[in-house]
Amino acid sequence: MNIIETSAPWLTILVAIPFISGIVLWLVKPLRAFARQFSLAISILVFAGFVTAFATSFDLAQAGSTQLYETYAWIPQIGVTITWGINGMGAVMLALATVLVPVVILAEWNDFESTQDSGYFAWVLVLEAIMIGLFSARDIFLFYVFFEALIIPVYFMIGRYGGAQRTRAAMKFLLFSLAGGLIMLAGVIAVYAYGSGGPRAFVLDDIAGTLRLTDTSEMWIFMSFFIAFAIKAPMWPVHTWLPDTAQQASPGTSTLLVGILDKLGTFGMIAICLPLFSHAVLVAAPVVITLAVISIIWGALMAISSDNMLRLVAYTSVSHFGFIVMGIFSGSALALSGSILYMVAHGIGTAGLFLVIGFLERRGKSYLISDYGGWQRVTPVLAGSFLITGLATIALPGLSGFIPEYLVLMGTYSLRPYAAIVAAIGVVLASLYILLPYQRAFTGPKPHVDVPDLGGREKTVMGVLIAVMLGLGFYPAPILDLVTPVAENSTIIAVSTPDNAQVSIEGSTK
Repeated sequence: MNIIETSAPWLTILVAIPFISGIVLWLVKPLRAFARQFSLAISILVFAGFVTAFATSFDLAQAGSTQLYETYAWIPQIGVTITWGINGMGAVMLALATVLVPVVILAEWNDFESTQDSGYFAWVLVLEAIMIGLFSARDIFLFYVFFEALIIPVYFMIGRYGGAQRTRAAMKFLLFSLAGGLIMLAGVIAVYAYGSGGPRAFVLDDIAGTLRLTDTSEMWIFMSFFIAFAIKAPMWPVHTWLPDTAQQASPGTSTLLVGILDKLGTFGMIAICLPLFSHAVLVAAPVVITLAVISIIWGALMAISSDNMLRLVAYTSVSHFGFIVMGIFSGSALALSGSILYMVAHGIGTAGLFLVIGFLERRGKSYLISDYGGWQRVTPVLAGSFLITGLATIALPGLSGFIPEYLVLMGTYSLRPYAAIVAAIGVVLASLYILLPYQRAFTGPKPHVDVPDLGGREKTVMGVLIAVMLGLGFYPAPILDLVTPVAENSTIIAVSTPDNAQVSIEGSTK
């Protein structure tokens, strides 16, 4: 794999700025009176830094290579380094994270405006630093450290700033996350044990294809990573923490959690599982795809039956992640490209749903669909924003969800037609879990309420997100140009009989 270094430590800077700023905001009490303004300015600065780094130092023609590469010794006794780098997939995930953080801060502007609540914005900045670190880490041990570290800000963002049952939801999130992390730790240790050691014993670009593994040991190590990623994604049947968490967390926290952080599960499957455990991936693919299809159908059915709008969006995400995982393990480069694009489209669409539902709750004081009706006549802009965002998540042509879902289904159908056919049922169910709630909450006689429609700040939030949805729907080529080389380098294809399978990945045979 090609590695392209850069003269400026861009990724270190992008991790350091929000992390240090969050700590400063937490410690400097006079600054808390300006927590919203400070955190918004820092998040915009981070976005501008990413755009500058991408524009000046990222070679679009080498999107499949690791770029913006930095490496520093950390714990040389066991070969742990601080190694950063991104390819096209990493670039689009950093773009997603750095766009959504300022959007969330703007959306939550009036929810945490007191000095006592200023800690929320400090946690958001710390979480942004961790997200950037995770999508940039090229050292598996470093990735694991950040993977565990993200639990801390999310736990407090749920447990302190959530709903009535926030403590229970935060604890459930904590237990599931810790369980996944401990299982992954066993795999991280095994990678070191089966590797060649040296000063860069955990660097992905060095150890891919060099681990001395039997088929059995490879499968066990693959499972340790996959289970952790499946919990994070989340996939059926380890998804149960997500609905409770989304229901109790604030809309902004749910946006960051489901819109960005849950992508770490599918990101890890692509960035770690595919290059390191290619044979195990090939063997496990039928089982994983079966679980993915179950996730698609189960998540959709549970969403249809949900009266709480936050739980509904959480279950739709379980269904959408089923499509993403199916594409990853399908063996099709086309489907894998679709899965990476799907991660971005889902992040934007889910953010829009969570945030517009939050805007609705601030006016109606309820997240229950049954407590509404006819609100299109009172808040037409809010209703329209919900409808457009919902249609984007169910893959209406012209909006962000259509192209990735089409690519996943077509790519999967070319190799695993039965899985694609069953998964297509989820497309039909998706129209029900969006259009029925819209009908119940927004159509009908005018309700006896006197509430304002979306204000300027809220229109800005939804306008940015809808613009991205339209852009991805009509012209996804720039992102596909970034992720297609990554997909082509990462696709695993059986080149012999299943009983004596060899695996072709990144142009080599294992």
